[in-house]
This record gives sequence, structure tokens and C-alpha cells, in this order.
Amino acid sequence: MSPLRLVPVLIVSVLSACATGPSLILLTSEEGKQGSVAVLEHDGIRSDDVIDELNSWTNLSGRPHSSSIDPAKLDTRLRRLLEDLPPAPVYRTLYFLEGTTRITPDSVPNLEFLKSEIARRPGAEVLVTGYTDTVGSSDDNDELSQRRAEEILKGLVEQGIAISMMSAVGRGERELLDKTRDNVSSALNRRVVVTVR
Repeated sequence: MSPLRLVPVLIVSVLSACATGPSLILLTSEEGKQGSVAVLEHDGIRSDDVIDELNSWTNLSGRPHSSSIDPAKLDTRLRRLLEDLPPAPVYRTLYFLEGTTRITPDSVPNLEFLKSEIARRPGAEVLVTGYTDTVGSSDDNDELSQRRAEEILKGLVEQGIAISMMSAVGRGERELLDKTRDNVSSALNRRVVVTVR
């Protein structure tokens, strides 16, 4: 059985030309993925309704049913509400030279991209997460991953990003992209992932 994941939904009171009363709309997650929602019971009556299409809806005030939304038929207030949702988070991965806190030359352009992405989001939150490969001890890799994250944080501060909107954490050898044995050098695992939301 797969783990339970939270699925973003929007509950609104009216969808003109689609439904009356409260309705549920399925949105994408912060990671840009689509989940599904099951309506198991409505007014004490068993229901097998599953909403699993992006931007599909179901009426919560009558017998549930699911259908896609035609954006052209949405009421103006709802259309504005959907348009005003914050943009989906952006993720950028920067890679590091082995055993160092220096990013690879190919990763340098990502810093400029991150600066512009953060600047275009009022009240942005930035999480910088460092990782390592499996070469060395777990304790050393925890420390190195934290230093890598802090190095990227420092680089963003030097580009004018306020430290107050950012945080850095090191995850060491955890969450390997390249599932290697212990003491294996892997360029894919020597990384920092920057999340801007």
C-alpha cells in the first residue's frame, strides 16, 4: 500500500455553469504532481466517486459526480481565485566537486536563475538542502552536506537575497539519487537542492 499523501484541493461555493453549492476542485501539489480524492460517503450514502483528473470537480451538495472544468465557463470570482493562487514551487539542483563545497561549472547558471525566481515572488521562502555521496563517514557527510547548503545560502545572500527568507539543512548520505553502496563516489549524489516557494 502506498503512503497517504496530502492532495491540494480547492473548495468553492459556486461554479457557474458547472455546479451549485460547495464544490471540490483537484489542484496540483507543490511538486507539480497530481493526486486524487475519493468521496467515500455523502449524506450517509456510500459513494465510489474518485476525482483524479487535474482541475476536475465534484459537487459536494448533491450526489457526487466528477467532470472536467471548462475555464471559459468559470464564474469571474473563481477564475480570479484560481489565477491568484501562488505559483508552483521551483526546484534547482546544483552539483559539487568531490569532497568540496565548490559547485561544478555547469551549476553556476542556476544561481542567477534562482536570484531572478526569488525576486519575482513576494514573500518567497527558500529552502537549501545539501547532500553527499557515500564516500566517508556518515558524520563527516552530515557536516559536509550542511556546509554545502550554507555555501549556496551565502552565494544567494551575496546576490542580494535576504537571509531571513532562507534556511539551510544538511541531509548527508540520506536520499541518494544514485543508490550506491557505502564508499562509492557519485556525482549525482553530491548536490544541493534549492526549493523556492
